Amino acid sequence: MYLANENRYDHMIYRRCGASGLKLPAISLGLWHNFGSVNNQEDMKKILFTAFDNGITHFDLANNYGPVYGSAEQNFGMIMKTDLMPYRDEMVISTKAGYDMWKGPYGDHGSRKYLVASLDQSLKRLGFDYVDIFYHHRPDPETPIEETMLALDHLVRQGKALYVGISNYNREQTKKAYAVLKELKTPFIIHQPSYSMMNRWIEEDGLKDYLYDNGIGSIAFSPLQQGILTGKYLNGVPSDSRIGNHKSPYLHESDLDPAVLEKVRALNEVALERGQSLTQMALAWILRDDKITSVLIGASKPEQILENIKALENTTFSREELNCIDNIVMG
Repeated sequence: MYLANENRYDHMIYRRCGASGLKLPAISLGLWHNFGSVNNQEDMKKILFTAFDNGITHFDLANNYGPVYGSAEQNFGMIMKTDLMPYRDEMVISTKAGYDMWKGPYGDHGSRKYLVASLDQSLKRLGFDYVDIFYHHRPDPETPIEETMLALDHLVRQGKALYVGISNYNREQTKKAYAVLKELKTPFIIHQPSYSMMNRWIEEDGLKDYLYDNGIGSIAFSPLQQGILTGKYLNGVPSDSRIGNHKSPYLHESDLDPAVLEKVRALNEVALERGQSLTQMALAWILRDDKITSVLIGASKPEQILENIKALENTTFSREELNCIDNIVMG
C-alpha cells in the first residue's frame, strides 16, 4: 500500500486560483498522454506517486484522454481506489468535455445534453461522487454560450463539480462566458489555454491580462511546445519520443524546421547561462509573474517530474534575459 512522503508540501509553491479560495501547485500533472489503455499501470503509479510525493496535488484529465477514449480516467480511478483514495481530500482532480467522445450528434461540442452525460460517465470511470473542477474543453460555435454555461452551473448545483472552468476560449468568448457565470454566481475560477515561450497568443489576444484583472485563474497547457522546448530534438528525433513513435497528432517531424531548431538552440544557451535546463527555463518563464496560476506538465517517467519541479528554484528573470528570449523567439 502506498504511503505518501511526509514532507511532500515542503518545497512546492502553491498559488491562489484567481480570486477563489482554491490554491493550485505551481506545477500540475496532466494525464493527456501515458495513462491510456496502451500504457503500463505500474509506470502510471510511479509517475503519480512521484508527483504527489513532491507536492503536486492537481491532476488534470478529460473524458477522451487515452487512448482509448475514457481509459485515462479509468486508469486514474483504479489507482485512486487501490492506493491514493486516503489522500483524496488533499487533491484537486479535474476533467473536461467538449471534444468528440462518442458517436452521434450528442457526443461532442457544448450542448447541455452532452456535458451532463459526459460528466456522469467520467464520474463512473473515476469512481468519484464529484470532481473538483469541470471544464468545457473548447468553445462550440453552434451552441449558445448561455446554454453551455448554464449546464456548467447545473452540474455545480448538483454537487458533481466544486468549480468550473473553460479551455481554448479566446478573450471575447471568455468575456461572454464570464458574464453568464458571474450573474449565476457560479464558481468559475480557471481558464486552461495553451501558452509557452513560442506560443504567446494569450498575450497577443489580451486573454492573459483579462483573466488576471477579473480574478480568474489560469493554467497553461503545452508549456514545452509539445516537447520542442525540452531540447530533445536538437540532435535529431529520438526513437522514444512522440515523433519517433508516431504518437502525436499535433507534432510532426516537419515542425522541426531549421529556423525553429535555431531558436531552440539559442534558448538553450540562455538556459545554460541561468544554470537551468531548457525545460526548466521554459516552465520558469511562464511562472515568472503571478498572472499564471500553474503550468500543466506531462510525464512518461518519474525523472521528468523531478526535473520539472526544479524550475521552481529560479523563476526570476532579469530584464536583459527577458529581452534576449523575446529577440530569439520573435526575431
